[in-house]
Amino acid sequence: MEHKGTIRIETDRLVLKRHVLDDAEIMFKNWVTEKDVTKFLSWQPHKNVDETKQLLIDWIESYDKQDFYFWTIELKDSHELVGDISVVSLDEATESVELGYGIGSRWWGKGITAEAGRALVKFFFEEVKVKRVYAKHAAGNPNSGSVMQKMGMKKEGILSILGKHVYNVDEGDYIDIKIEPV
Repeated sequence: MEHKGTIRIETDRLVLKRHVLDDAEIMFKNWVTEKDVTKFLSWQPHKNVDETKQLLIDWIESYDKQDFYFWTIELKDSHELVGDISVVSLDEATESVELGYGIGSRWWGKGITAEAGRALVKFFFEEVKVKRVYAKHAAGNPNSGSVMQKMGMKKEGILSILGKHVYNVDEGDYIDIKIEPV
């Protein structure tokens, strides 16, 4: 792979760019506190803006690494930050990346995440030279699977261990996840 790091990427409606510390307030307002946004993610809603700031500090320090990929999603017309999209797993041996994302519920159903994802799929295949881009979603979250299909991914199967794979705090149980590769 030819790592490029988190570089600015533009689409028709979006700017994908690095987070800055000043993003904390808008992130806290727009998505990281929403239980519906985090329901199927590996983290819980933020309780205070200091929690968001600490996370941003960690990400900002990681931007020096060329194999760190984490973008905020900004709407071009309003300059509002509405979510983020990132590589949640990178495997040098298989030359693959797994995408993950979260976007405020006010922007669901508008094609924003799919547009960001398509831009990143193109970036990773053309610029980073990966061989595989994929994402996973909870079986109980088919809307995320639909977003992945709009990114150009196809359902590959259901990943499960003893019928379940990921522990979901809200449900107090393990849930199946689906894998959607390009």
